Amino acid sequence: MIIAIDGPAGAGKSTVAKLVGSELGLDLLDTGAMYRVFALAASRAGISENDQSRINSLLQETSIGFSESQPRRAILNGTDVADEIRSLEISQLASQLSAISEVRRAMVKAQQQIIATGDWVLEGRDVTTVVAPNADLKIFLTASIEERARRRWVEMIDRGESVRLQAVVKEVVERDHRDYTRDDSPLMLAEDAVIIETFDVSPAQVAGKVVALARR
Repeated sequence: MIIAIDGPAGAGKSTVAKLVGSELGLDLLDTGAMYRVFALAASRAGISENDQSRINSLLQETSIGFSESQPRRAILNGTDVADEIRSLEISQLASQLSAISEVRRAMVKAQQQIIATGDWVLEGRDVTTVVAPNADLKIFLTASIEERARRRWVEMIDRGESVRLQAVVKEVVERDHRDYTRDDSPLMLAEDAVIIETFDVSPAQVAGKVVALARR
């Protein structure tokens, strides 16, 4: 079984996907983490989103994967970087790099190879339309910009980051614009996706709806 969960930044995709995967015994693929890992590699190399030549070279030189143990942790060139990729700076750079066609095509190819065998729940911003268009179940999670920004801000504060809520709201708005308007693999609502509003609903309740749909 393949369950694909799409939606804008902060809609709750990661948390819901983890709960669904645990309940149904499906492996989890966080596609957004792969873009963050590449952004971390670019940041370490001092490469900006405008340096197309160096970005193309970095794509060839970078190994992105996940640990074998559960929960799976993001790996960059053999090193665990799961904690480093969650900062606001890396998040912003990942969003900028994800709008580059060469980056998206490389990531989509890698993601499709990962889910080619086995049972998976995957989440991202193009998984129902591009990465897994033939998924058995497609879900689109959504919430208001304000609610999604508040959730991301709380997560960052809980991790000990010093960040203003206004900065996170601005980042979410900018990411939404890039996600919906990029030329390659824009965030879109698949015609056969089930829309679930996550405002004022717990992740467990949302996951329960997805699990019920999957079992049905």
